[in-house]
Amino acid sequence: MAQYVYGKNVVRQMLSDHAQIKTIWMAADDREISSMAEKNRVAVKKTDRRTLTKMTGTDRHQGIAALVDDYKLYSVDEMISSVPEGQYGLIIMLDELEDPHNLGAVLRTADAVGATGVIFKKTHAVGLTPTVAKVSAGAIDTVKCAAVTNLSRTLDDLKKKGYWAVGADMDGQDYRTLNYDFNTVLIIGNEGKGISRLLSEKCDYIVSLPMAGKISSLNASVSAGILMYSIYDKRFPVS
Repeated sequence: MAQYVYGKNVVRQMLSDHAQIKTIWMAADDREISSMAEKNRVAVKKTDRRTLTKMTGTDRHQGIAALVDDYKLYSVDEMISSVPEGQYGLIIMLDELEDPHNLGAVLRTADAVGATGVIFKKTHAVGLTPTVAKVSAGAIDTVKCAAVTNLSRTLDDLKKKGYWAVGADMDGQDYRTLNYDFNTVLIIGNEGKGISRLLSEKCDYIVSLPMAGKISSLNASVSAGILMYSIYDKRFPVS
């Protein structure tokens, strides 16, 4: 199957990365993208904004969309085998995250810190969609993603292969107390319910973000971003 991705930055990044694009549809002139498409030998077709909105299912396409194949998914084993020798893995496990903007933001940060990959459920959770692609700013094509049937069993398998589970929740130890000098599965819970009881019970550590103000919680992707960079900071300190 194929689907549309949209937005000038997303399409520009895909062309820059020489990603596989079938056709680019434009309802607004963009000389840079037209030139890049020509160099990549990608067909460009003109249309109007109303038609583009029908094609993409949104009016936030910025006058440009690209027809691409479905986003590639990886197996968990492929993900693990990609960890560079001498480094610890960092896998982000999303427990029924529902907002595509959160998933896109998680992928963007995962790319920035060089995370091993992101795991989410095949059902009852957001998957790889055009909205996710737009928010991720191209990271949907650079971060290995795996969609699994059962997160609990997947976590059990990862622990057997030497990974330690770190869950983000309200009642845990300060996230800064860990050194993260081990292969890590960072578990981020659902926007409203948090981490499920079953996954929480399998965690080796539960970590929390200190909240000094009046707000009692943070957006899921913001929490994930802070924790990913904390792990990066501990593993790659400034000398």
